[in-house]
Amino acid sequence: MTDLKQPAAARPSRGGPRRPRVRAARRGVPVPLLVPGLLAMAFLLVPLLALLVRSPWRSLPSQLASTEVWQALQLSLISATAATAVALVLGVPLAWLLARTEFPGRGLVRALVTLPLVLPPVVGGVALLLALGRNGIVGKSLDAWFGITLPFTTAGVVIAEAFVAMPFLVISVEGTLRAADPRYEEAATTLGASRFTAFRRVTLPLIAPGIAAGAVLAWARALGEFGATITFAGNFPGRTQTMPLAVYLALQNDPEAAIALSLILLAVSIAVLAGLRDRWMTGA
Repeated sequence: MTDLKQPAAARPSRGGPRRPRVRAARRGVPVPLLVPGLLAMAFLLVPLLALLVRSPWRSLPSQLASTEVWQALQLSLISATAATAVALVLGVPLAWLLARTEFPGRGLVRALVTLPLVLPPVVGGVALLLALGRNGIVGKSLDAWFGITLPFTTAGVVIAEAFVAMPFLVISVEGTLRAADPRYEEAATTLGASRFTAFRRVTLPLIAPGIAAGAVLAWARALGEFGATITFAGNFPGRTQTMPLAVYLALQNDPEAAIALSLILLAVSIAVLAGLRDRWMTGA
């Protein structure tokens, strides 16, 4: 005869056993971690706050209305967009090759592709000059056969920005491809689709968020490029002078104009972070 008066702890609960609730204990932050953390926060935020505090807000409209500012801003937006388009056309296939194919030296190729991430931008500009300059190993043939000269032109700005920005897109897209299930692509090929059709109709829609995030990062990196641009394309107003170059030049002659240009780049950076908040920022 079963005992009908079982204690509450011994009675089986409906829907399976209940898991005990574990409450996170609120403990004090250790001082050895708190102090360096606050110092790091101040180190990163104080310069940005100083830029906002010392900004010439009264003269800001007149500073931003100048012809030089608008030329630099227009050239920066056009060249960064064109560099991102180049990165998309060339970088997405490269990311697919690195993620989906096996070939000798793939690890070395991946390391070389990501090298511009850590390479000093000025060194990248010198490398571009040696490769695509008039006496470069490729630029000499371009000049002799087709009459194409890339250094110190607007096209040179696009090339320099694409060189430093493409690795951001390749890394983002490759990571998304590795996370995506390749069986969908294989199923499409077994149903008669070619590898390119499977990539275009199946893989691209799956990795579209990764491509978008990589494109935004590449665009932001291209917009802020300085070292490779000034080395390979020069600093000619209206032709190769982008916003970072205009900030550098204005800082020597007109600090208020330099601050105004810096505010524009700061606003663009904040907009990029806001656009990527769902991918890079998660709330607890």
